[in-house]
Amino acid sequence: MKLKLGIPKGSLEHSTIDLFRRAGFNISTSTRSYFPSIDDPEIDCMLIRAQEMPRYVEDGVLDAGLTGRDWVEENEAEVATVADLIYAKQSFAKVRWVLAVPESSLFHSVKDLEGKVIATELVGATRRYLAQRGVRAKVEFSWGATEVKPPVLADAIVEVTETGSSLRANKLRILETVLESNTQLIANRGSWQDAWKRRKLEDMRMLLEGAINALGKVGLMLNVRKEDLTAVLGVLPALKKPTISHLSDEDWLAVNTVLDEFTVRSILPRLKDAGAQGIVEYPLNKIVM
Repeated sequence: MKLKLGIPKGSLEHSTIDLFRRAGFNISTSTRSYFPSIDDPEIDCMLIRAQEMPRYVEDGVLDAGLTGRDWVEENEAEVATVADLIYAKQSFAKVRWVLAVPESSLFHSVKDLEGKVIATELVGATRRYLAQRGVRAKVEFSWGATEVKPPVLADAIVEVTETGSSLRANKLRILETVLESNTQLIANRGSWQDAWKRRKLEDMRMLLEGAINALGKVGLMLNVRKEDLTAVLGVLPALKKPTISHLSDEDWLAVNTVLDEFTVRSILPRLKDAGAQGIVEYPLNKIVM
């Protein structure tokens, strides 16, 4: 039996493949093929645009796939959500679809766009957003380069952003957030009811979530004399609970903990001063909670 898995082609492709690598799956792509290879004989992969992924998963062409919650809502797809995976193109954070207008415009809220033209790739969700607020505006599908359309080709846009830098570069300001989104592992409802496929997806979810949990974290091992233990623990962040074990020499202990990577540079010298020896910092691929 095989699990047919959709990998998002385009902006999420690289970060998705890197996340799978951290989770223990090696996916290899080729510019000539839409069928990447994966080092799991029970999985067949296919590259699909994130915008189309929910439809193919809903129809059963794919058993599961990774896409944004925005595209699930845009397509109003009837799929099972297996996992919320907080990562995007540039960062491991959520993204926002925002309503933006030219900096020089007189628009200050969505109400000001009554009868105006809004360009976006997220047409369905934008229309529902406007309807919920009693605003009637013309929503046009944008094939790309949406940021450059106001004010000549549209009065406003609804566009996705991680940092807002592209909007600022095009002299646009954000009025409101239309939708917040993150990557999801979704499954066909029939496939989710299949015992073998469900177990396969649950195992995948555990590994992917473990890989995300480990981002920005490192492991730290050190040895310390018993009399210096209190001083060493005083250096470590208060919320951490290190593992402490005895060494063959009864006067010495081993301490093992997980820390945020950015804190290590300030903690290491203080650990040394407190009496820690044999300090080893090591990378982490997964933290399974």
